[in-house]
Amino acid sequence: MQITASAVSLNVDDVTASAAFAKQHFGFKEDMSADGFVALSRADAGFNLIFLRRGLPSFKPESMRDKRADGLLVAFVVDDIDVEYARLQAAGVTITTPIETEPWGERFFQVTDPNGVVIQLVQWMTD
Repeated sequence: MQITASAVSLNVDDVTASAAFAKQHFGFKEDMSADGFVALSRADAGFNLIFLRRGLPSFKPESMRDKRADGLLVAFVVDDIDVEYARLQAAGVTITTPIETEPWGERFFQVTDPNGVVIQLVQWMTD
């Protein structure tokens, strides 16, 4: 098997709001869109970010059609967590979880998009 691309697809109520947040604050670009659907990419992200409007009749499996992107987060590893923290604060983004450093070296903070999707920025600290 050869995987040629990867994507994370999240069901949200307002596709436009989540897409705008990802484009404005995280540098994603829109590859394609249709009613209830937006596909975003970044060359360095390693995956495409897709937002689907909840309840789309074409969504499969049907049992997941009305679910929300609850109980998960999207994580981006960055080179300088402090720079990103300051940048997002200056842009007026509400910080959901301020910078914390775990004992195993994960330094992170979290923001939340307009649909409740948690985005976590991480920098791995080494000695």
